[in-house]
Amino acid sequence: QVQLVESGGGLVQPGGSLRLSCAASGFRLDNYDIGWFRQAPGKEREGIFCISGSPGLTWYADSVKGRFTITKDNAKNTVYLQMNSLEPEDTAVYYCAASSSAISTYPPPPSSYDIWGQGTPVTVSS
Repeated sequence: QVQLVESGGGLVQPGGSLRLSCAASGFRLDNYDIGWFRQAPGKEREGIFCISGSPGLTWYADSVKGRFTITKDNAKNTVYLQMNSLEPEDTAVYYCAASSSAISTYPPPPSSYDIWGQGTPVTVSS
C-alpha cells in the first residue's frame, strides 16, 4: 500500500522547536519530489518546502527561510522537517506529499502532488 505518514506535531511555545517526520511505505521517496505543506484554520493549503528526488535540490518559502530545514534519510525512507524559532503564525496542520513528476513551479500547487499524508497538527502558543 502506497502511503505517507506524518508524525511529530504538537503544542510548543513560541521560540521552540519541533521535528516532523514523513515516513513513506510502498514506494521509494528518493524517486519522488517531496513537498511540505501547511494549512492554517480558514486558509488555503500552502507549500513551504520542496526537495527533489534527485539531485536533492530544495526550495523553501520566505516565511520559513532560516528557521525550517528539510532532510532525507533514504535508508529509513523518511523525510524530516526541522522547525526552529516557531511563531504563533506557524500554527497549522502540516502535510507531506510526494510527486512522481518533477516539480517546476514554485510555490508548488497542491495539485502537483499525487500522494498525501494525513497531516499532523502544530500549535504554537504560550
